[in-house]
Amino acid sequence: MSLPLIEEGAKKSSVLWIALPSGPRLAWHVWHDGALYVVTGGGEQSLPGLTEAAEVEITLRSKDNGAELVRFPASVEVVDQAAATGAVAALAKERLNASDAAHLQERWAERATVVRLTPRGGDPGPLAPGMPQSPPNAP
Repeated sequence: MSLPLIEEGAKKSSVLWIALPSGPRLAWHVWHDGALYVVTGGGEQSLPGLTEAAEVEITLRSKDNGAELVRFPASVEVVDQAAATGAVAALAKERLNASDAAHLQERWAERATVVRLTPRGGDPGPLAPGMPQSPPNAP
């Protein structure tokens, strides 16, 4: 899987599917410095099992028609938010409808986890069990 293809898919998709041990989850994300970043917990999206996983399968779909753009394995790394200010700022900019936008990054530092999903080479094969074959009605 080529990184330029993944990057293009990430920039064309506002959400991604993550295959987690608890089942597939829809999550909003940002592409920054060659990886996808998501935030979980602390009043944000719940992605149970993500921070404990070493690798997950990611599916990016078109925001226009829901068609699968790209699917790939990604390594999981919990980010030190103080050291990854660029990624955290990019996430905050993409966070829609935050009730506390002025204090969003402070809240994340106190109560949320930022995770970097780095694409790995290779073809993951068929969709993980339970991964939707077609998109549900999602934001």
